[in-house]
Amino acid sequence: MKKRLMECMLLLAACFFVVFFASRYTGYDLRVKKPEYREYTAFFTVPGISPEDDNEIMEKIAELTGAKCREIWLSGQTADAAIASCIAGGEYPDFISGSAALYEAGALLPIDEYWDAYPNIRGYLEEDVWDQLRQEDGHIYWIPQFNVVHREGAEALHEGEAFWIQTRVLKWAGYPQITTVQEYFSLIEAYMKENPCMADGESNIPFMLLCDDWRYFCLENPPQFLAGYPNDGCCTVDPDTLTVMDYNVTETAKAYFALLNQEFHAGMIAPESFTQSYEEYLEILASGRVLGMVEQWWQFAYDVGDALSRKAEEGCGYVPLPIVMEKGVKNQWHTKRGNDIDTAEGISITVSCKDVKGAMWFINDLLDERVMKLRFWGVEDVDYHKDESGIYYKTPEQRARARDGAYLRRHFCYYSYFPRLEGMAADGINAFSAEFQPEEFYAALPEDVRACLAAYGCRNYVDMLGSNEQPGAWYPMYSHAKRLTQDVPAGRVYKAMEEVKQTYLPRVVLAEDFESMWEQYMEAYSACHPEVFFEEMQRELDRRVEDTD
Repeated sequence: MKKRLMECMLLLAACFFVVFFASRYTGYDLRVKKPEYREYTAFFTVPGISPEDDNEIMEKIAELTGAKCREIWLSGQTADAAIASCIAGGEYPDFISGSAALYEAGALLPIDEYWDAYPNIRGYLEEDVWDQLRQEDGHIYWIPQFNVVHREGAEALHEGEAFWIQTRVLKWAGYPQITTVQEYFSLIEAYMKENPCMADGESNIPFMLLCDDWRYFCLENPPQFLAGYPNDGCCTVDPDTLTVMDYNVTETAKAYFALLNQEFHAGMIAPESFTQSYEEYLEILASGRVLGMVEQWWQFAYDVGDALSRKAEEGCGYVPLPIVMEKGVKNQWHTKRGNDIDTAEGISITVSCKDVKGAMWFINDLLDERVMKLRFWGVEDVDYHKDESGIYYKTPEQRARARDGAYLRRHFCYYSYFPRLEGMAADGINAFSAEFQPEEFYAALPEDVRACLAAYGCRNYVDMLGSNEQPGAWYPMYSHAKRLTQDVPAGRVYKAMEEVKQTYLPRVVLAEDFESMWEQYMEAYSACHPEVFFEEMQRELDRRVEDTD
């Protein structure tokens, strides 16, 4: 009897230790049927889709981190209006897309006062990059989420801007070499003449522009690329003389907008380009009717990629072309991933957050290698597999599920606007995310895109454009322009310049008399006194260069 009692006691003790150590490992008490997680809210000033409340990977991340976050995305407002509304009300979510306006309003907490206890945050950026984020009071109020490359950056996906064209157009023409913007439009015109409609009878749309709110950069900034410069955004920089230049007033800019004007009157540019919303634009792209556009990959691919992949037989997938204004100019649409970090904004913790230390832990833990793998690859043997060499790959079924909107909302949780470690994973052989894994990138492409790439001797978008080394230490200059507030003359001038461009560039493209409208545009632009802005940008360029000497 005593022996039997002793066995029962030992069994109970063993069960206790199993539960105890399991709870220590998983981060919560397994005796509780439904674990209680810390819960936060975040608002991001871009449209997005939130995962479902019982999202499977969100639950797994919560098991590892002890926390969840409900993401709120921009809807029905401009970003500026949404932030102004938050400031006026004085109430904020725990996390927010931090910016100069929120800093000026006293809405943000200084992250660097806490970060010593959070090694993944502290080591996220090099010290010189952190210093670029310091505000006038010496503190850091936001953490950049993107382009922070650890180890080596994988070169397969071109996330940035380019002139994109559907594979059916190139196939029809015998896969020609297209390198100038004039050749690009001439090809689209020729295709439209013989192929005005899709197979279902719907009219093709030759070329479309996106002009909605801040996304109008797809209209205004191509002249910098067409002249052979990388994406400094608000200016170009002569690398030999280290001089800031204004691409808005160049002969390249005038020639480009004159060409757009000509193409519009030839019926090659969709009139709705200048009035439609971003959501309407994506809906039209998803139809497969648009032959070409100039656009950032990230701004359309995640939303319309699945729809276009179902039209692969018709050749509706897009590839980028190395377009410049004149032959002989080397394009810089794609530069190697590295130091192009936008220090003007990022993720912030607000003064309304009641659990600052917990919020810091949440960001810290999202940068953990195990959590990063869940965020961007998913669950091993469910969303991807690992071969005998340790390389991650997906089956066709797994790739199809990863494109399914309903499955994405139910299963995947990217926490996409929180910081992430780009480049290679800690194992040194896998990219941080599937679309950056060269083999997986190629395998996941629709058949028409793979065939098009092969016709040009390429395996990815970077091969199509050619890769360039990172520009100098000044790059990218737009990170400084975005930090300029209305409290300084250069900030006010920059805002005025943007407003003039948003108002006049559509008119320039639509004008019956291009020369007259261009002259009006230049007069209005000059009246903003852009020299004030460019003098400030030159000072910033000089400072950045000096800091690296």
